Amino acid sequence: MSEQSDKGQATPPGQAKVALVIGAGDATGGAIARRFARGGYTACLTRRNAEKLQPLIDQITAEGGQAFGFGVDARNEEQAIALIDRIEREHGPIEVFVFNIGANAPSSILDETARKYFKIWEMACFAGFLNAREVANRMVQRGRGSMIFTGATASLRGSANFAAFAGAKHGLRALAQSMARELGPQGIHVAHVVVDGAIDTDFIRSNFPERYALKAQDGILNPDHIAENYWFLHSQPRDAWTFEMDLRPWMERW
Repeated sequence: MSEQSDKGQATPPGQAKVALVIGAGDATGGAIARRFARGGYTACLTRRNAEKLQPLIDQITAEGGQAFGFGVDARNEEQAIALIDRIEREHGPIEVFVFNIGANAPSSILDETARKYFKIWEMACFAGFLNAREVANRMVQRGRGSMIFTGATASLRGSANFAAFAGAKHGLRALAQSMARELGPQGIHVAHVVVDGAIDTDFIRSNFPERYALKAQDGILNPDHIAENYWFLHSQPRDAWTFEMDLRPWMERW
């Protein structure tokens, strides 16, 4: 049965629907991939190291879904072009694109290096442009699709010791805004999600135990609950699209 659509043309009968997650890590990205797989989408997942995707692929498969992993450097234009071509050719039209690369590496501006500053921008902003451009070219031809960018507190303000990360995330937000204004009238739903708070990850548990202790009070973000909001954004009818959504625990200061 084809997927119709408030978003444009229908998906041809019998053709798989693909959700591409750039940066399918162990927390938020993985949860998003699992959610779309449960919704009937073929999950195509990327990380620098493809081997790290295998546990997630196995989990999705065990739950009855379908997933494929790709080891790519999202900052590399040739690899980005080849990835999108391959997915569209081998797995089906990309109906959902999620850019979820973080690159959060705090440092005093007094100690920041040009090399690290540039790398953070490449990962968290430039890679978003490269991959989104390739997907957008396909979606516009079909007149449908959702493109969702993961933002952070740093998307809205540059806190002390986060100059590089804030610069990259501000840039990604501006990219998403520009794309939403250009592509929305062509049937493409572009959204930006500000994740404002600590997420339930091994990193937070190991490095910020006092913050992780708030989990029992719903004081940190559950990746599965974040993922539900991405599904919600994709499911919105086009007469009521959201561009920007912010997610934070009830007790988070902001």
